[in-house]
Amino acid sequence: MENYLAENWPAVKICVQNRQNGTGHAVICARDWLGKLDHVLVIPGDVPHLTSDSADRLIEEHIFSKAACTFYGFRPEDPTGYGRVITEEGLVRIVEERDATEKERKCPVANSGIYVFRTRELLESLEEISSDNAQGEYYLTDVVGIMSRKGQGVKVVLLDAAAEASGVNDPLQLASASMVIRDRVLEKHMRQGVRFVDPTTVYVGPKVKIAEDVDIGPFVQIYGNSEIGRASKIGSHSVLKNVLCGERTDLRGYVDISDSRLSDGAAVGPFAHIRNGSEVLEGAYIGKFVEIKKSRIGAEAKVPHLSYIGDAEIGERTNIGAGTITCNFDGVNKHHTTIGSDCFVGSDTMLVAPVTLGDSSYTGAGSVITKDVPEGSLAVARSRQTNIEGWAHRKKKQGGQS
Repeated sequence: MENYLAENWPAVKICVQNRQNGTGHAVICARDWLGKLDHVLVIPGDVPHLTSDSADRLIEEHIFSKAACTFYGFRPEDPTGYGRVITEEGLVRIVEERDATEKERKCPVANSGIYVFRTRELLESLEEISSDNAQGEYYLTDVVGIMSRKGQGVKVVLLDAAAEASGVNDPLQLASASMVIRDRVLEKHMRQGVRFVDPTTVYVGPKVKIAEDVDIGPFVQIYGNSEIGRASKIGSHSVLKNVLCGERTDLRGYVDISDSRLSDGAAVGPFAHIRNGSEVLEGAYIGKFVEIKKSRIGAEAKVPHLSYIGDAEIGERTNIGAGTITCNFDGVNKHHTTIGSDCFVGSDTMLVAPVTLGDSSYTGAGSVITKDVPEGSLAVARSRQTNIEGWAHRKKKQGGQS
């Protein structure tokens, strides 16, 4: 967590609670840092649904009311497990469920655990809380009652969307939370002109950018810092991670692409795998059962089917025949293959790297290419065919005699 925050939000100050001794104790651990602030927003780490709009609203209510504490209450369908917000004779207090009476448990308003405090009053009240309760912990909720009794001003704001205060305490709640966030992300994209055939089966990460007029099929997963250009199509069961797709790209289903870039009009799949910083340039085609690793495929080049291209560069308009393999690994090191523009690589060609094919060169089907091929040349590297006439007839005759 510290590494993630440092990478994405380097200005964040991290204060560690080494001993898990309650929510009040957690805030006390940040006491030295909090003293520099006039107000502080406190949010539990397990309420992932809270939106920035709701957080902003609570802060605005707090500043306007001039209360020492402003916090969200909410009305869950089932309040079991939540502390209750009790208002009696003008005073406000929060009672944790384990410490609540039967009457207090019937209160329908639950505590969200989301607060804004005036820092000075918060730090003073923290000095007065104790661990004399069912869990033997220092509750932050006790601060609310202390402030209310002192007349410092406590304001309860009802959260409109109760789901925003839902916590995560087990795998079932984690799955439910993930679904809510997923739906929120998909709704944003659909309002911006992205079409999903079946949104209930699709996952799109929060950092993903998708342009308008994009069609996305069922069971698609898009992760990381991926970007999908306008008018592109992503077929079903495709998985993309950190992929940059230009405009009008066509992913034809069951493709797995990571850490790579596809330029405008590129087409991939079905059943293709592209990875490790590969580039597929304008109008190029990567077809069925093809793997591309750390390679650059030139504009309008074609690798239609059943090939492995690794540590290679392929020029413009080159055609790679079925079954072609760049033999890039010698058991110790990886080696590079360079194929020029307008080349024709025959089916089942083995390109033993390091090797270079010049522009407009050809290789014969079934060749094992171990030497560079000059520009405009045909390379054939295979055993010469020999026809033995009458062999089949003699074989049958010998079999009959035995």
